[in-house]
Parts: sequence; C-alpha cells; structure tokens
Amino acid sequence: MPKLSPRDIRRKIQGIKNTRRITNAMKVVSAAKLRRAQELLYSSRPYSDKLYELVRDLAGHIDRGSHPLLQEREERRVDLILVTADRGLAGAFNSNIIREAERFIDEKRQKGSDVSLILIGRKGYQYFSKRDYRIIKGYEEVFRKEVNFGVAKEVSEIVRERFTGKETDAVYLLNNEMITRATYKPVLRKFLPFELPYEEAKDTFSVYTFEVDESEFMSHILNLYLNYQLYRALVESNAAEHFARMVAMDNATKNADDLIKQWTLIFNKARQESITLELMDIVGAAEAMR
Repeated sequence: MPKLSPRDIRRKIQGIKNTRRITNAMKVVSAAKLRRAQELLYSSRPYSDKLYELVRDLAGHIDRGSHPLLQEREERRVDLILVTADRGLAGAFNSNIIREAERFIDEKRQKGSDVSLILIGRKGYQYFSKRDYRIIKGYEEVFRKEVNFGVAKEVSEIVRERFTGKETDAVYLLNNEMITRATYKPVLRKFLPFELPYEEAKDTFSVYTFEVDESEFMSHILNLYLNYQLYRALVESNAAEHFARMVAMDNATKNADDLIKQWTLIFNKARQESITLELMDIVGAAEAMR
C-alpha cells in the first residue's frame, strides 16, 4: 500500500467517523423497532398457542380423512413458504435461513419430491428468482412499516387451495423465530396437513359437542388457524430481523471505534515523521548558512 500523507490519513479517519455515525444511528433505530416488534410478538403468542391447542383437540375427535385439510398423502409435490427480510445489513439473518431452505429442498428432491416456493420478503425472492427453482409467488416490501396481515391471509388462501385441489401434497413453513429476547434461529414446521404430534395423540382430549355442521365448523377453525399461524411467523421473523440488525450495527460501530484508534496512531506517527523531517531540513539549512 502506498504511504499516505497525514492529510490523507485525516480524511480516512473522518470517513470512518461518518460511517460510525450511520451504524450507531441504525443500531438505535433497530433497538426502538425491536421493542415494538417484541411487544406485538409476545401479545400474539398466547392467542396462537391456544388456537393450536383447540385445533389439536378437535383434530383428535374427527376422522382425519373426512376433512380435506387434514388428509395425509405421499409427498410427491411439496410447497415451501419461506420468510426472509426485505432489507440487508442484518448479519447472517438472511443467508442462514436461505441456506436452511436450500438444505430442505435438496433433502426433498433426493426423496423424489418436487418442491415449489412461496417467498415472503425481498431478499429471499431476489436470491431464488435468479436460480433454477419453481416459484409460485413472491412478495416484496412486506415489512416496510407494520407486518402485513393481508399477505399472510393471501398466502394462506393460496396454499389451502393448492392442497385441497391436490396440486401439492404438503406445505412447510420456514422462518426465523425468536427463542429468547436475545437469540433467534430458523424454524421449520409442517403447515399442511395439520400435524398431530404422536405423543400428544395419546392424551385424553377435551370433549366437544358440535351444534353446527362438523365439517363446516372445522373448515372455519382451520382457516382461522392457518391465517394466524402464518401471521405469527411474519411477526416472529420481523422481531428477529430487528434484533439481528441491532447486533450487526452494534458490532459495526465497535469495529469503527477500533479502526479510528488504529488510524489515529498511524496519523500521529506520520505527523511525527513529518515534523522530524521538517526539523532536519531546518537544521540542515542552518548548518549550510554558517
């Protein structure tokens, strides 16, 4: 690298300081958005969990083959709903879940299944649309302001129609999920057909008496369940994204602080060298004038 003058080093330090201001501001903004996203997340989880328990109990009372959304078939055609972010600068948030999606697709293809994708989030759509994957639909700018429930409802309708029309044999959902307030990870779950855990199937379920048509009631509850579970996945991903960006920007700010210290030392050394050379020139000139 060519030797830099003190003026060039000063400009470089100023550039790093400007970058630090940006990363620090982004960290503060992400922290504020994270608080709001976590409030929405923790308020939606109890309703989501109770809805799951209700559907689980009801599914244990009826013949699974009698309802189209509960029928289990050999997975020759599989749909994957992938939730990513609309923006970057969030560390490995998008790359990790995209890698997990590719792993899932490879596993299903090795078993002879054809996989189609529904992509929620600009980063996932940009990645897979440029490669050899079958895409049913892609959604961008989903998380610009608030989590869009309309997108969740639309995607739920798409996969519901595809499953009941036997265009697909199973639907999976992959999204980043907050595990604690300070950790997140990609979570893959079966979206359709509704999967009754084996260990829970042995439990004694609640007793229900249907005063309306059983099939019609189950259809209404399952539609509500699918809409809200997909909405919760978007809420989980949104909170995890803000957390990932806050951590990434905090690390970038700390790295900028370290660089400023390093380049300040380099600047001081360069300035000392410059002063020493000027003094030597002055001394040399004074000696020559004697």
